[in-house]
Amino acid sequence: MKADIEKLTGIAKQVRRDIVRMVHQCQSGHPGGSLGCTDYLVGLYFHVMKHDPKFNMDGVGEDLFFLSNGHISPVFYSVLARAGYFDPAELGTFRRINSRVQGHPTTHEHLPGIRVASGSLGQGMSVAIGAALSKKLNGDKSLVFSLHGDGELQEGQNWEAIMFAPHNKVDNLIITVDYNGQQIDGPTEKVLSLGNLRAKFEAFDWEVIDMDGNDMEDVIRGLELAKSMAFQGKPIAILMKTNMGHGVDFMMGSHKWHGVAPNDEQLAAALAQLECTLGDY
Repeated sequence: MKADIEKLTGIAKQVRRDIVRMVHQCQSGHPGGSLGCTDYLVGLYFHVMKHDPKFNMDGVGEDLFFLSNGHISPVFYSVLARAGYFDPAELGTFRRINSRVQGHPTTHEHLPGIRVASGSLGQGMSVAIGAALSKKLNGDKSLVFSLHGDGELQEGQNWEAIMFAPHNKVDNLIITVDYNGQQIDGPTEKVLSLGNLRAKFEAFDWEVIDMDGNDMEDVIRGLELAKSMAFQGKPIAILMKTNMGHGVDFMMGSHKWHGVAPNDEQLAAALAQLECTLGDY
């Protein structure tokens, strides 16, 4: 099925509108990484992944997604809502007491689409590998996708998991690294350099794909290529270059928007750049 890039791009604009409005209304949250990863999650949920918005927690017979860098919950919630998992109006309760859409996704609120809590960084790859292994053991031929921050790879648990997956031929797994070069305290190169990630993953015997995460056509190309490489003996890693804050010019490329909410004037400026006809919640 050929991707309708114009339609996907329109959905991505709406999701970005949701993100800035959600973070603004509670004056808390993480807009930078959410905006940067919007095209990836829209492409995944609206074109690439086989999933059911009716949501069965065990996910038998459908592709699964795990968000490891859980602080970018605004983009995840918006995509789930726009994909039919729950009413987009619920986005208006973001981070409020007793809301199901809290700052980091958790499971005790029973929000459709959330299969694991992801507040603690560095754990999502282990979870995704476990889910992928479970599918293989049960003869389930669907895929497991996951998303990770580049700064998150400074956590040692990731590298144990990265070593474990190829050894156990977890070849139904497609992980994506949001390679924006920014983390809460500054550029990753200054905080703790990641070095050559492609060479590292390849040294651990992974298949590696490069992708422009802010170009919808390349997102679809990269994800479809990754799917074509599955079930051939190796796990697949996508190194996805993005701009933090993509789509809002004054947020782009700066770690300062990792976890800062826009004020009224900044919200108006952002929404003016993200014109969309799909309709706000």
